[in-house]
Amino acid sequence: MKRFDTQTVHLSKKKSNTIDSKITPIYQTSAFKFKDLDDLESFYQGEKDYLYTRVGNPNTDELGHAVAQLEGAPSGVATSSGLSAILVGVLAVAKQGDHVLASTDIYGGTYQLLAHELSDFGIDVSFVNYEDLKEVEKNIRSNTKLLYSESVTNPLLRTESLKNVVELARKHDLKTMIDNTFATPYLCQPYLEGVDLVVHSATKYIGGHSDVTAGVLVGHEDIIAKARSKVVNLGTNLSPFEAWLTCRGLKTLSVRMERHVNNAQYLADSLKEHQAVDRVYYPKHVSERGNGAIVTIDITDSCDVDTFFKSLSWVNIVPTLAGVETTVSYPLSTSHRALPEEALKELGITKGLIRISVGIEDKEDIVKAFVDALDQSYMK
Repeated sequence: MKRFDTQTVHLSKKKSNTIDSKITPIYQTSAFKFKDLDDLESFYQGEKDYLYTRVGNPNTDELGHAVAQLEGAPSGVATSSGLSAILVGVLAVAKQGDHVLASTDIYGGTYQLLAHELSDFGIDVSFVNYEDLKEVEKNIRSNTKLLYSESVTNPLLRTESLKNVVELARKHDLKTMIDNTFATPYLCQPYLEGVDLVVHSATKYIGGHSDVTAGVLVGHEDIIAKARSKVVNLGTNLSPFEAWLTCRGLKTLSVRMERHVNNAQYLADSLKEHQAVDRVYYPKHVSERGNGAIVTIDITDSCDVDTFFKSLSWVNIVPTLAGVETTVSYPLSTSHRALPEEALKELGITKGLIRISVGIEDKEDIVKAFVDALDQSYMK
């Protein structure tokens, strides 16, 4: 079996019967043709793979399979975004009248989906602090079907105890679903820890270049089959071109993440003692390869937040993460702006909280950009 760094480069390639290209071509087509009615019928008998791109396409299949391989999972499906991957994953496990138990400290967009949209499907969702799994267990109901969390949470970067979550789920015959976007399979492979479903916003590190919006869900074949049916029937499929771009980005995941992670550790260490920083959030014990590419800082009340952002020179404010460029986001006004004030306070989403997506530039340049901005915004 190939090691991880080799696997990322040598993705399983969809082969053509007529042209043996080095890279899978872009099958930019809405549908596939058939020579006669018997040929058409062969698709429905399982003898042909493709009918209509919403139903399946070589490029989207390649992406789903590639991420599944890297996660050590048997099957995967690509979707139009990370949120759509979460949606079809939940719907593959839970139905009207069921209950989902999610961690409180998750991405704001996921919170919105789980807290507000799933109710239209008749699915109830509760949020509990997963740092206290005894409290999680207390909130399990007779109709609970799924435990949901993130391997590294967004934006406060808590490392989830996957082993303990899986043990709790198995004790109560529940399924588990983990968002592995921040860690990526480079650092963490939740499926190999016993998690049933692993989801990625492939928009982030899987694609890696800020030029696609995509999602991938991987896991047990029977659950992925149900999720794939939801993708088809809800129309949450990914376009062939974006799938092709994401596969292209995926091939450099290892080399990108190595630099991302090393730079992030250096930045986190460099900002810990700065007088303008109250706290540096950086994950712990994620992997032998490192602890992630995101650093979150909480700047002191003696700093002017507006001045800080205006003083970042070449570092841009971007409401997302994971491109090769270092960027910053402001959770209070972007990812978590829809959360109630009480929830923000409980989570620690303050007016001084800044999430840094650390890029692959020279680490000294990155540190200088943030130290300069902090110095300029600090009111002595």
